[in-house]
Amino acid sequence: MEIWVDPAVTALRPDFRVLALKVYGLRNGPSDERSRTWLAGAAEGAAGVDDARLEAWRDAYRAFGAKPQRTRPSVDALLRRMPLPEINLVVDAYNSVSVRHVLPVGGEDLGHYVGAARLVRAEGDETFDAMDKGEVIVDHPEIGEVVWRDDLGVTCRRWNWRQCVRTRITEETTDALFLLERLEPMSMEELSAAGDELTALLKEITPDIRVESVRLEPGKPAATL
Repeated sequence: MEIWVDPAVTALRPDFRVLALKVYGLRNGPSDERSRTWLAGAAEGAAGVDDARLEAWRDAYRAFGAKPQRTRPSVDALLRRMPLPEINLVVDAYNSVSVRHVLPVGGEDLGHYVGAARLVRAEGDETFDAMDKGEVIVDHPEIGEVVWRDDLGVTCRRWNWRQCVRTRITEETTDALFLLERLEPMSMEELSAAGDELTALLKEITPDIRVESVRLEPGKPAATL
């Protein structure tokens, strides 16, 4: 699987880095006492909404024309939802890491992913399937919007604001791609620590998973997982 970041995105934020983890063999399931403990622990020590790491993401949204007060970066939205929502074991794991490190973390079901994962600026005609009033609808990103996409369409709009329905992680997910996204002032050491923490939680869920990882940065904007 190829993964890459378009130069048009790094031109907006040269400090952007993404740590990608590809995980095979998950045995997901409904939230339980373990995952509730992860979420509660993350919420207890949660940063305030004025944290500099959040403000960096708000600035990144403004750079491509988005209003972060209306469509918030994913970790900003999570920090405003207390107690943290229970989704399923895997989503609870990465949401707890996201809040603990003030770091956007996304998860994609590889069983529904097609082709390379790439972070690009949208042309505007890409498809994006979303939920609206309990029904799946087809939407489109704005021209120039920063989006994650595969060969079929947009998988996450506005960098990390909202994930599509097609690739979201469910209790049936067995293979997944996790994207941990960093901007300054977060250090590279903390990005690595967040990846290690997520890997450890996923191994609590499924001890025999296989994990591959790669970090993309300006000198290495593409990789194969």
